[in-house]
Amino acid sequence: MYAGRAIWASMLAGLLGLCSILPAHASVVIATTRVIYHAQERETTVKLTNEGKAPALTQVWLDTGDPAAAPASIKVPFTVTPPVTRIDAGKGQTLRILYTGEALPKDKESVFWLNVLEIPPKPRAEHGDTSKLQLAFRSRIKLFFRPADLKGTAEESPAQVKWRLVQSGTQPKVEAINPTAYHVSFAQFSVADGGKSATFDDGGMVGPGETKQFALKGELSSGADLKVRYQAINDYGGSIEGEVSLAP
Repeated sequence: MYAGRAIWASMLAGLLGLCSILPAHASVVIATTRVIYHAQERETTVKLTNEGKAPALTQVWLDTGDPAAAPASIKVPFTVTPPVTRIDAGKGQTLRILYTGEALPKDKESVFWLNVLEIPPKPRAEHGDTSKLQLAFRSRIKLFFRPADLKGTAEESPAQVKWRLVQSGTQPKVEAINPTAYHVSFAQFSVADGGKSATFDDGGMVGPGETKQFALKGELSSGADLKVRYQAINDYGGSIEGEVSLAP
């Protein structure tokens, strides 16, 4: 509710023409691009830093995959503290995420999303900037809950994904089948047959045991020599590159 009021207030000010629009960016930065919560750990932590020149109020919550869900309506097996905090300019705040023990699968990873909403301070009348547009920024990153003793490793999982070409009208598609216990995230991948190639650049994730289709941009022949070249994302946000043949 609080986040919604802040965003709607900003939109309304813009529509009424009462504000001037200036280049803007989020000041509060998350120190990682993804969170790995190992089930055997009591908690995990995430560092926030305010790189702006003014204090920032942040609201933090986890969701199960719906970015439009209101924080008060979401039920997740975690507690995040502090849920609301002020971070002064140039300072940091460490978030503590604690698993509350509700049942989650033990044979595969579960995925949640960590939300960090930054609400800038209200302009002061004495500074003469009350007509400026005030924006609330939200950052959203994945949290993977990783049970102990899973088969294989996350690092090896991208190479185990099976690919096949799917005929769908004039637009080529590929189907990715993930037989592992880990979520596999791709920054991008391409399919090539020597002379032609088609790409997927929007980023995508295939969950444990999941099959997912991706529409490609470009043209492909129906040759049997098709290969997938991929860039997957590891636990640290780095790149894992590889090449595999498409299944017939």
